[in-house]
Amino acid sequence: MAERRILVTGASSGIGAATARALALPGAGIAVHARANRAGAEAVARELRAAGARAVVLMGDLTDPATPARLVEEAAAALGGLEVVVANAGFADRTPVSALTDEAFARSADTVLWGFLRLARAAGPHLLRAGREGGLARMVAVSSFVAHLFRTDTTTFPASAAAKAGVEALVRSLAVEWAPDVTVNAVVPGFTQKDPGTHAALDPGAWEAILPRIPMRRLGTPADVAAAVAFLASPGAGYVTGQAIHVSGGVVM
Repeated sequence: MAERRILVTGASSGIGAATARALALPGAGIAVHARANRAGAEAVARELRAAGARAVVLMGDLTDPATPARLVEEAAAALGGLEVVVANAGFADRTPVSALTDEAFARSADTVLWGFLRLARAAGPHLLRAGREGGLARMVAVSSFVAHLFRTDTTTFPASAAAKAGVEALVRSLAVEWAPDVTVNAVVPGFTQKDPGTHAALDPGAWEAILPRIPMRRLGTPADVAAAVAFLASPGAGYVTGQAIHVSGGVVM
């Protein structure tokens, strides 16, 4: 477990950064990806090295069709292979369908759904090889509660919901295709705190109004979600595949 080679996309802050920290056992090699926040990614990489892991920073915009394959190859070359891929990159768009332009919808689809497909397609040979050689090969996608919660008293995110629902469908398809060599699962965060200074889809007042609707009466933290990702990447999750595990404080039941 300690010497595994891992790629985490969208890891310069939030859930991605927390996931990288949760996987940073001594001896692990972790590729920290960011679209544009190099300073954040470098800061995360320094934390991982302090924890005893090897870390490299990779940059790239997942809306570019060539980026996912390049990231996979760069990560595998830098780390000496690849056994775990965590697809976390994405953003929330709450634009209603009536105002949603083709360009805005395509941006969500390109980053989240097409980005995941291209990443999985590129990573597959590496993960399958690792699994067949006895490694703990894992792919984990970070989805979102917005693909499951549609109510009049809750903000909806149509473009994000469509993209994340597609990711969960691909997770199940890949779980069948890659079994028994690689497990493929999704983690589904609920309303989750953002890092200070980073963009949030809702204003502070909206966050406060949400709390009574969450059975656990609090927002989730990036560490809550990262713990579920770390479990799915662990030896203990070897018989878990094709699942979407909700980490939402009960907001989706």
